Amino acid sequence: MAQTARDILGGLLIVDKDGGWTSHDVVAKSRRLLHTKKVGHAGTLDPMATGVLVLGVERATKLLGLLTLTTKAYTATVRLGQATTTDDAEGEILATTPATHLGDAEIAARTAELTGDIQQVPATVSAIKVDGERAYARHRAGEDVRLAARPVTVSRFDILARRDTGDFVDLDVGVECSSGTYVRALARDLGAALGVGGHLTALRRTRVGPFTLEHARTLDELAVAAESGAPLLSLGIDDAVRTAFPHRSISAAEAESLRDGRWLEPLGLEGVHAALTEDGTAIALLEEKGKRASSVMVIRPRGLID
Repeated sequence: MAQTARDILGGLLIVDKDGGWTSHDVVAKSRRLLHTKKVGHAGTLDPMATGVLVLGVERATKLLGLLTLTTKAYTATVRLGQATTTDDAEGEILATTPATHLGDAEIAARTAELTGDIQQVPATVSAIKVDGERAYARHRAGEDVRLAARPVTVSRFDILARRDTGDFVDLDVGVECSSGTYVRALARDLGAALGVGGHLTALRRTRVGPFTLEHARTLDELAVAAESGAPLLSLGIDDAVRTAFPHRSISAAEAESLRDGRWLEPLGLEGVHAALTEDGTAIALLEEKGKRASSVMVIRPRGLID
C-alpha cells in the first residue's frame, strides 16, 4: 500500500511512560505498534520514573533535535534520612540517619536554597559522558565517578506534603526546572544540607516544554488503540510544529520558494521558528542569520510531498 503524505510526515507521540521501562524500551514498543522503524525520543526518562516522554515518528523525527524542550515539570517523593549510591531508591544504602526531628521551617529554608540559578553536581548514574563513556556505565563498572557542577535553574521546588515514616521523612514535592537538572540530585543535596542524607523514591514527569500529561497515553492504552485501528499519534506534524514553535505566516509563493530550498526575507524573529501557510500548514522551520531567513528543516520539500 502506498504511503500517504500523512504517513510520510508522521508527527509526535507523547507517551505516559510506566515505571521499569527504559526510554529505549518505549521506542521499541512504539515501533511495533506503529509498524515503522522511524521512531526516536527527545531526551530520556529514567527507568524508575513515569510520565511524559516525547517521541517523533517518520519525518517528525527530524524535529526532535530542534524542539525547545528547555523547561520540565515533575512531581516526586524525597526521602530524608537515607543516602544511596544512585541518589534514588534503586541504589545501595550509604548511610541512615533519623530525620523526624527536622522542623518544617528548616526543611523549607533548605529547599529555598536549592531554588533559582544554582550549581548542581549531576547524579553519578547520569547519561553524561566522561571520556566518551556514559557516567552510569562507569559507575556500574565500579569506578569512582566525579562529575563537575553545572549551572541549572530550578524555578519551583515546593513541598506539597510531609509524612513521617519510622525514622524517615517523606516529602512529596513539585519541581519545575531547566533541561539538564537532576531531581534526584535535588533530593541528595536537600538531605545533605539538612545533615541526614536524602534520596528520591518516586518521580513523575508531568510536562516537557509545551507537552503535558494531557497529550499523553500509556503504552497499554496505545496498544488498545492500535487493536481498534484508532489513530496513535498525539499530534500530527502540523499541530506539533504549531504547538512547539513560534511562527510566521507566509504566502503561497513563499511556500513554494521554501519547498525548493530558497530563503525568505527576515522579520527580526529570534531562534528557530515555523513558516506556516494561511491554513496552518507547516512548510519549514527557519532561523534568521543576517539578511536571510533560511531553512533549518524543510518539512514539505519538493519531491517528497507534492
